[in-house]
Amino acid sequence: MRIHLDKIASITRNLSLGRWVTLSPEVEAREGAVIAGRIHGEKAVYNQLEDVHGRMSALHDGDIVVGALGHRNALQGYEGVLPTAVASGDRLHLLNLGGVMGHCVSHNPGVGAPFEVEVLGQVLVFPQFGNRLGQPAFIQSSALQGKPASAPVPVVFVAGTCMNSGKTLAACALIRALSQAGFSVGGAKLTGVSLMRDILAMQDYGADAIIDFTDAGVACTGPDTAVAAARVIFTELAARGVNVIVAETGDGILGEYGVQAVLSDPDLVRWGAAMVLCANDPVGVVGGVRHLKQAFGLDVDVVAGPATDNRVGIRFVESLGLPAWNARNNPKELGELVLAKVRTSKGV
Repeated sequence: MRIHLDKIASITRNLSLGRWVTLSPEVEAREGAVIAGRIHGEKAVYNQLEDVHGRMSALHDGDIVVGALGHRNALQGYEGVLPTAVASGDRLHLLNLGGVMGHCVSHNPGVGAPFEVEVLGQVLVFPQFGNRLGQPAFIQSSALQGKPASAPVPVVFVAGTCMNSGKTLAACALIRALSQAGFSVGGAKLTGVSLMRDILAMQDYGADAIIDFTDAGVACTGPDTAVAAARVIFTELAARGVNVIVAETGDGILGEYGVQAVLSDPDLVRWGAAMVLCANDPVGVVGGVRHLKQAFGLDVDVVAGPATDNRVGIRFVESLGLPAWNARNNPKELGELVLAKVRTSKGV
């Protein structure tokens, strides 16, 4: 079946799809399968889809969209699972703004119930010119594979206690500071659910190259995929000539997106030059600092996030013997501290 798409989700960007696609009624129910579906219903909140350029557009009842099968485990969003079987006519749910589709099993009241998506079929691609026999499309097709191991580039890890703890804001402030200091900076999103928004923000703040786990063929990371994706990201960025990487770990250090696996991997940790912890409150600061040390042997170099929004939180962090610099109020000081760590790691 040949069909015209109204919206093309950013999760499919590896495939460079056009508006017209050919569908197979048979769907392979595995993560990353690219499917087309019809939106059912209207929503006033969480009602947008991010396209392959990072632009958000509103979804409406009847829109034909293309996304990919996957799961999601978001405390402040949707919990969704990969269906065990999918057929044309089935109803799934749109689990995030980037186009991940699956079965929603619970949701945060703040985002409301998710859009229902009527499955129309799996997109076919035609990699061989002139061959009319299509192949089922997956986001793993044309994904980055990583480069041979080379000398590690210094990595600034930006981790948080939870989603919406100020990680991307801190990462962007650090990218700007490092870029202005003369470094070629790579921006990375290591874990989470597919969405370009954060790495595009990094690009806006001066990152010379940006890569996330979807570029490595992953719809939503977990303990089984996060480490391999992070290795691809680091080696690809290093091969592109950056001399420092600012790497945000999506979700929290106790979430279900594989952050623990990344921070437990010695090959990835040896790239580390600095650890920035973003937290929402004093309890998060204490718990985050303690957990990173006890679980991974990692010391926090500086605390940022909402816990440092004013002097009340800053005094508390400093009482623990740690520096506290807010990415909104004190981006220069935050940048200078991390810059010194990076220079030390490079022997500059």
